[in-house]
This record gives sequence, structure tokens and C-alpha cells, in this order.
Amino acid sequence: MATLSEWIAGSRPRTLPAAAAPVLVGTGAAAQIGEAHLGRALLAAGVALALQVGVNFANDYSDGIRGTDAERVGPMRLTASAAASPRAVKTAAFAAFGVAGVFGLGLVALSGQWWLLAIGVLCVLAAWFYTGGRKPYGYLGLGEVGVFVFFGLVAVLGTTYTQADRITWPAVVGAVAVGLIACALLMVNNLRDVPTDSLVGKRTLAVRLGERRARRAYVLMVSLPVLLGLVCALANPWALIVTVLALPAVLLSTTVLLGARGRALVPVLAGTGMFELGYGVLLGLGLAL
Repeated sequence: MATLSEWIAGSRPRTLPAAAAPVLVGTGAAAQIGEAHLGRALLAAGVALALQVGVNFANDYSDGIRGTDAERVGPMRLTASAAASPRAVKTAAFAAFGVAGVFGLGLVALSGQWWLLAIGVLCVLAAWFYTGGRKPYGYLGLGEVGVFVFFGLVAVLGTTYTQADRITWPAVVGAVAVGLIACALLMVNNLRDVPTDSLVGKRTLAVRLGERRARRAYVLMVSLPVLLGLVCALANPWALIVTVLALPAVLLSTTVLLGARGRALVPVLAGTGMFELGYGVLLGLGLAL
């Protein structure tokens, strides 16, 4: 039976900034037009964090029963290591999805936008079929597409819409930027696993591109958001504060371009997560001030 610390490690806490950042940016965009609501922002954060934990456990379960995680560098895999039974991990995934659903119902009730329940269902389906089902889209090189859509566009714009009842162009720009950083987080994770993924037939975008082009793609994914922050400054000059992230972007990019592999990419994964969280805080604050 897995210990509490093993369950926490299995939830992959380093990926949680991917859930918090879009809520921060979406709330900042709502505040920029005077429509921010703390309660709705907290509910949106609850939805995003629970979905992230759910998708992490779902991936652990699906990859584990397929044997994809038999040889893997990185966070603990509960299923592959046999620390927890596949059934227990699957139950944890759907429990997290249930928690997200409860928060989502509260958010929809407060906003009065009941059609958003359909979006919530799509989020859960996207989370499960990333590595679950007969033909998981994550195994076809489409993982970044799903991440960009759901942890970028849907998360940011949904947060803004449930507070302001409309979407603004800074919210759209911020959604694209956050989506790109979320893709960078997935890219560096998959770049680390290229050797093992290739052996088991997991054709992630990193595998399809090859290491050289995947590394260049990562650089674009962390660099473009800084430039998009400058675009948001047209709506509020305070958004220029995101430029302080130019140095971290260069440092992360340099490590990746110099050919770091395996365990050497684990700090880059953690750094990219913190980069996304910092971006969410700074752009959200920059739009709100």
C-alpha cells in the first residue's frame, strides 16, 4: 500500500502551476475591466487544481497498465512501481474529477452560465483520453494540442468569462501565452522520456519532432509568452512586469539547447513549472493594477 508521501509524489505536484497560472491570468483580465470576483476565482482554482491532479493519476493508471512507465526517469509512478494497485489509482483519478465537478457546479451556479457544464465534461474526457482508451491522443503526438486548448484557452477564458460575463482581448492573448508555457511543461517532460517512449511506441510530439527540433520548440514555447506580455501592455502598461521573466526563459532555454538529458531535465521541468506560475502571478497582477 502506498504511503501518503508516495501518493503526493504520484500526484506530480510540480505540474500544479499549470493549473494555477491560467486562473491568475483570467482573474487579472477580469479585474482589468473591474469585474473580478474572489469567490469565483477560488472556485475556478479548485476546478483547475483538481483536474490537474485527476489527469496526473489518470496518466499514471493508463501508462502503468500499458507498461509505458516500466522504465522511466522522473516523478514516482504509483501503478508501474506497484506501490498502489491500478484500481486504487484509477479511483483516485475519478475522485479528483469528482472534486473538480463539485467546484465546477458551484462556479456555474454563481455565474448562471449552465452551458459551461458541457465544457466541464469535455475537460474530463480530454483528461482521461490523453493516455486512456484504445487510441489515446497523447500517444499520437497531440498532447500539446490538448494542453494548449484546455490548460490555456479554456482555463483562462473560462475564468474570465465566469467573472465578467464576457471575454476581452487581453484575456485571449494571456490564454495563448499560458497555453504555450503549459505546452513547454509537457514538451520538456516528454523530451526527458524520448528514449523510453520511442521503445514502447508512445509517439509524443517530442518523439515525432526528434530531440533537436523538440528542444527548439521548447525555446519558442517559453520565449513567445514574454513577447505576448508586451502586447498585453497595450491594455495596461503594468503588464510590462512580465519582462522580468526574460532571464529565467533564457536560462531554461540554454539548459535545454545545450543537450541536457534524462535526470538533468528534471530541474528544467520544475523550473518551467515555476516559470508558468510566475508568469500567471505577474501577468495577472499587471492586468489587474
